[in-house]
Amino acid sequence: MRVSFVVPAYNEAATIGGVLTRIAALPLDFQVVVVDDGSDDGTAAAAEAAITDGRVVCIRHPVNLGKGAAIRSALPHVDGEIVVIQDADGEYDPSDVPALIQPIVDGFADVVYGSRLLGGKPQRAYLFWHLVGNRFLSLLTNVLYNTTLSDMETGYKAFRSEVLRGLHLREDRFGIEAELTAQICKRGLRVYELPVAYYGRTYAEGKKITWRDGVKAIVVLLRVRLRE
Repeated sequence: MRVSFVVPAYNEAATIGGVLTRIAALPLDFQVVVVDDGSDDGTAAAAEAAITDGRVVCIRHPVNLGKGAAIRSALPHVDGEIVVIQDADGEYDPSDVPALIQPIVDGFADVVYGSRLLGGKPQRAYLFWHLVGNRFLSLLTNVLYNTTLSDMETGYKAFRSEVLRGLHLREDRFGIEAELTAQICKRGLRVYELPVAYYGRTYAEGKKITWRDGVKAIVVLLRVRLRE
């Protein structure tokens, strides 16, 4: 099955080349759709230099619109049966992708989440309150949607492409993670989790998500559950 990697990127010239090089080394039939989301550091050029055989589509936003907007911009260009959302910052290792997509390939799953919190894979020890926030958001998700996700905020999510296209996404920024999860759970789709490695960055190293995004996630989870 062909795999389309959707790669939202904002000022990730230092890391995106390495991420795409690791994707190119995978034993997969793949396509990469990079969305340069208003970068001013040469992110698009770094992406195009990393894979030069025509398997990279690069879309540019003139200004930074956010991860959710980048994912929506990428979808019309996706041609694979499976879509993997791949961050450009190097926190998630593409070598985990073949195992991540296997439940979809085998016909068991519509969506697979790569969990940082199941154990069994390398995890950077840092940012205690970030961990607390992630666990709280996952608990709230489980209560609202009667599920058992351990890491709803993970950046590693794989979808059957028709499933992702069928969602009604409107969040522009990091609220997209909660919106994806809420709509998937509310529709009763088959969701699986697998452990993935997580090489997290500090804020000094370029991490962008903040506590404000956690508050937004709560609002989105409640909105989808109660209104949509």
